[in-house]
Amino acid sequence: MNFTPQQIVSELDKYVIGQSAAKHAVAIALRTRWRRQQLSEDLRDEVMPKNIIMIGPTGVGKTEISRRLARLSQAPFIKVEASKFTEVGYVGRDVESIVRDLTQFAVNMLKEERTHLVREKAVYQAEERLLDLLLPPPPPRPSYETAAEPRPTDTRERLRTQLKEGKLDDRQVELDVKEKVMPVGVISNVGMEDLEMNLKEMLSGIFPGKNKKRKVKVKDAINILAEEEVQKLIDIDDVYKEAVTRVEQSGIVFLDEIDKIASREKGHGPDVSREGVQRDLLPIVEGTTVTTKYGPVRTDHILFIAAGAFHVSKPSDLIPELQGRFPIRVELDSLKEGDFIRILTEPRNALLKQYTAMLKTEGIDIKFTEDAISEIASTAVAVNERMENIGARRLFTIMEKLLDDISFNAPDSVERSFNIDAAYVNDRLSDIIKDQDLSKYIL
Repeated sequence: MNFTPQQIVSELDKYVIGQSAAKHAVAIALRTRWRRQQLSEDLRDEVMPKNIIMIGPTGVGKTEISRRLARLSQAPFIKVEASKFTEVGYVGRDVESIVRDLTQFAVNMLKEERTHLVREKAVYQAEERLLDLLLPPPPPRPSYETAAEPRPTDTRERLRTQLKEGKLDDRQVELDVKEKVMPVGVISNVGMEDLEMNLKEMLSGIFPGKNKKRKVKVKDAINILAEEEVQKLIDIDDVYKEAVTRVEQSGIVFLDEIDKIASREKGHGPDVSREGVQRDLLPIVEGTTVTTKYGPVRTDHILFIAAGAFHVSKPSDLIPELQGRFPIRVELDSLKEGDFIRILTEPRNALLKQYTAMLKTEGIDIKFTEDAISEIASTAVAVNERMENIGARRLFTIMEKLLDDISFNAPDSVERSFNIDAAYVNDRLSDIIKDQDLSKYIL
């Protein structure tokens, strides 16, 4: 992947409206990774990632920018909330689980990629095994006998044709399926799930599953056998090794709600735990080695993108050591009416496109006039100003309320086409907007 920064921003523009400063920052960070790979090996290890802090209210695109960036670079990506972690010694999740979860994600991602590559061969081998079950090979005949009847290969090919055409789907075959014996949970404390998982894996190795005879239909048997063949064709040790490498070289961690662990006042009490989480995060962000069930993982070159609203606290309230590890800071703008109009219409996954396509599945055609779109956008701005500002997420609540009746009656509706204009929007939402108490609950 060697997209230029302009190409990266252009791709992000397809999904996220505005926020050019944040897009530029992540585009440079991603391009820097490519530049680093072009360096000599001794210099490559010296170049550290330039981690980013995104500052801005909820619902303006912080998470979406990071998620789309990871998809664009095909990098292992995980989103975590900093507020869910506790420092060592407290009940809760420890920060090293971030790296373990990221590695697990990379393993799953690579398995999916390898499965896609060997799927065709696996299906062919599954068909061969299924044909052996449907037409067992005949016993060898004495050499002096002549083959007067049809050759088994001819019968097998006819059977193969019927199998591909689906004519044998409902016939039953008997398969040997390995039963997985999973030991019962042995530990229940929060934060101990990794230890429990490792114990289960160890015990499942001691007590391997037994083969069990099962009668299944041919259409189900082909899927079961194909999955078994996929497992045989994939070198799982190579998957684990490459997954660790991919995490170390291109992993991205989106650390949300970083402001929740920033403490404004130094002292005793609950805030001590917040500072403890920051201190536990520090070695992960600086670069350390975390032990996972797939091997040790170095975090030196993982890109960390932190985000927070920072309404109460500010980035300077983080401990100085952690601040130093996030040298790039970008502020995201609050959304205005024009932004809401663009969010509703421009992105590839624009809300209006989603709702139109969803109702189309029921045979309902809905069209939004320009004045309706403007009215929806101005309503979102007004509600955000009067209540909590939740950014673009406000559009979800408004659209659901706006299309509530159409969506509910869609399967049985006589009318199959709806033209939604400003009058319709006002009719559906004006009473709720006027009633302050009601709007708090509904919008």
